Amino acid sequence: MGCFFSKRRKAEKESQPEDEEVQPKQYSWDQREKVDLKDYMFSGLKDVTVGRLPGKVAGQQFLIQDCENCNIYIFDHSATVTIDDCTNCVIFLGPVKGSVFFRNCRDCKCALACQQFRVRDCRKLEVFLCCATQPIIESSTNIKFSCFQWYYPELAFQFKDAGLSIFNNTWSSIHDFTPVSGEHNWSLLPEDAVVQDHVPLPTTEELKAVRVSTEASRSIVPVSRGQRQKSSDESCLVVLFAGDYTIANARKLIDEMVAKGFFLVQTKEVSMKAEDAQRVFHEKAPDFLPLLNKGPVIALEFNGDGAVEGCQLIVNETFKGTKIFVSESKETAPGDVDSFYNFADIQMGI
Repeated sequence: MGCFFSKRRKAEKESQPEDEEVQPKQYSWDQREKVDLKDYMFSGLKDVTVGRLPGKVAGQQFLIQDCENCNIYIFDHSATVTIDDCTNCVIFLGPVKGSVFFRNCRDCKCALACQQFRVRDCRKLEVFLCCATQPIIESSTNIKFSCFQWYYPELAFQFKDAGLSIFNNTWSSIHDFTPVSGEHNWSLLPEDAVVQDHVPLPTTEELKAVRVSTEASRSIVPVSRGQRQKSSDESCLVVLFAGDYTIANARKLIDEMVAKGFFLVQTKEVSMKAEDAQRVFHEKAPDFLPLLNKGPVIALEFNGDGAVEGCQLIVNETFKGTKIFVSESKETAPGDVDSFYNFADIQMGI
């Protein structure tokens, strides 16, 4: 007994004209726009300024290799970026969703934002960094770090497209996989280092069209002191809860506190649960529990003599009607800071 379907397929095949070409089936992945890898790499360049404008990388992987004496600017977000065997180059990278990996590079100066940052077999790098996780160096020497400080109009949207928060920046918490006893393979750049002295703005007409600013007050990422020695033994924790204007409120508070001479030490954006709030806010926790379901909180640590009173005055005058946690006193503030950032580091796996 034959199969009905096999007979039908045989009949259909016999009914087709001999000169008619059978078209292959089309699948969804066949319809995708083909990616030309050459559009997503710079290789073997020397003594040139090159780059990609906003919208030209659009989340693809990017490769930079074997470049010498080049100025390279990627004004867009990308998936991952690998930089291999580059010498004496200036490199700017817009937000990178995954990792940035430097290998076998020397005498390079960079500004970049990413989820993960790794350096291996490199020497003499200067990096203005925004990194959501702990930066890692390995078999490398004379690596210097500072906080990312950059602005252009498209940059804030590119951070969102890359899934990065401007408040999650552990730029100075370096982990050295290959420490040498009695030596330091990495250090922090001077606090007064001027970004443009290290990573100058592009000079070609095409790239000058991107309206870049390196002023600290305009930087998309808040400029923090990180692990630098604090100028005072008084700090203050401020926690802002999710709402329509949370980011704007955080930036305004930072601007006003810095204008009054206080220092921003560190920032963090993280989701909290009720039990987390109990550990951090203690008896004040019930006031904030209903706000936790609205989204992540933004925490800011300020430092300087009178920081607690300064924060309280600004919050009470500028943000009336908005629930914000502020340390109650100079005595309780260190515990507030430790409780929150210990929780946040565990939450984020740092």
